[in-house]
Amino acid sequence: MFVNVLIGGLVLGCTYGMLALGYSLIYQASGYMNFTQPDLLMVGAFMGLTFFGTWGWPFAISLALAMIMMFLLGMAMERSFIRTLVKKGAKNIYIVLATIALSTILQNAAMLIWDSRQHSFPSIFTKIKPFKIGGASVRPEGILAIVVAISAMVLLHLFLNKTKFGTAMRASAQNKTAANVMGINVWQTISITYGIAAALACLGGVIVAPNLGVSMNLGTQLGMKSFASAVIGGYGNMYGAIVGALLIGLIETFSAAYIGSLYKDFIVFALLILAMIFKPTGIFNAKVYDT
Repeated sequence: MFVNVLIGGLVLGCTYGMLALGYSLIYQASGYMNFTQPDLLMVGAFMGLTFFGTWGWPFAISLALAMIMMFLLGMAMERSFIRTLVKKGAKNIYIVLATIALSTILQNAAMLIWDSRQHSFPSIFTKIKPFKIGGASVRPEGILAIVVAISAMVLLHLFLNKTKFGTAMRASAQNKTAANVMGINVWQTISITYGIAAALACLGGVIVAPNLGVSMNLGTQLGMKSFASAVIGGYGNMYGAIVGALLIGLIETFSAAYIGSLYKDFIVFALLILAMIFKPTGIFNAKVYDT
């Protein structure tokens, strides 16, 4: 039983981690919190389901097209809503409220375009049998979720710290005026960042859909604990996002298995409150930007 619970916790943690990475990426680039990530994941999963499950396109093509479309949607949302509010001098709280409103719009749009039912996502690896690890049976989609989440964390860290565009993103978040003086196109940088975060959410949605299914509530199901993961790990830190997500996933599954499923959410959010009280900068001591 222990191995089953451990692997289940890792898969769940990596699922949370994909969203937590998006939260952290946008904060790294703009200094703002964005609560549309869970529903961007949901819309991306529906797009993947349409291309791969309904239309029968190859998985790689379906995933790539869904990510491109979500990248464009993320940029469009930033340019039409977030940028307008920022240029009008809106405080951070109003931008947060705007992203919450956009989440509701995305949920209702998904219900109108698709429906409110739970949909099964076809298996990605039809010819590969589940792996046996320590007596536990693990679907290859679960292994894929772990590999993709860890790879995304490393690649995003290298992107932010080893490329000129990544440096521009961080500079824009820390001081927009100084970044403009240095010749950085701040708005273009932020817009592309929102696109990348939306594409990342889509990747997470399509990867986890075979394990969780697809419905308009998929984002709601994952969103709060993903945000808690980002906060506990250190909001804005890529490694913190994954470490916090793995911690949340393991605590949730072990609590459900050995204490009771009724208490798992209480334990997870009690941990979040304790983290905010005693370690508000998170495990990785994340910096807080003054926006």
